[in-house]
Amino acid sequence: MDLLVVALAFGAIFVVELPDKTFIATLVMSTKMRPLFVWIGVALAFLVQTGVAVGLGKAASFLPEQLIHSIAALMFLIGAVILFREARSADADEAGQEEEYAAKSDADAHGFRVVVTSFLVLFAAEWGDLSQLLTISLVAKYDDPVSVFLGAWGALLAVSGLAVIVGRLLLQRVKLSALHYVGATVCVLMALLTVWEMTR
Repeated sequence: MDLLVVALAFGAIFVVELPDKTFIATLVMSTKMRPLFVWIGVALAFLVQTGVAVGLGKAASFLPEQLIHSIAALMFLIGAVILFREARSADADEAGQEEEYAAKSDADAHGFRVVVTSFLVLFAAEWGDLSQLLTISLVAKYDDPVSVFLGAWGALLAVSGLAVIVGRLLLQRVKLSALHYVGATVCVLMALLTVWEMTR
């Protein structure tokens, strides 16, 4: 296990996931249902999704190294473009997203049903998500699935924990568009780091 790779994966996934729809989904569900059970369901969904991404990234790591680095840099740049484009409408879209996830929440659910509901909502929302694509890229790039898994899943747990505990307060203090811009900047930096590593 490489702690630097864990830290890189954690940092990259954390800032990309913070403005994501899964943050809003977790926040809304935790206001409608018991927060601890929501977080457990979300954590389990992220566990499966991160495992799938790491497996795909490991398979991709058998490709030629230059190709892997080129694809990883491209993925980071695409992530930056997506986040920059979404930033313009993020604040306006937030209310709509909250209504969408509120409709999916089951206010009468208790215990195991809350865990299952939260798992299913997040599991469906996370497929093909930017954080999943970046996890694949990081595994392919560093060929260290354990470190990337720990960093990525840890970041997802931290973001969902923030959503459950202080999500509403955070969104009152920081605009969702600002979080998109921070995530996009990190993606650009990761792309530049990848290109620099290719040319060393």
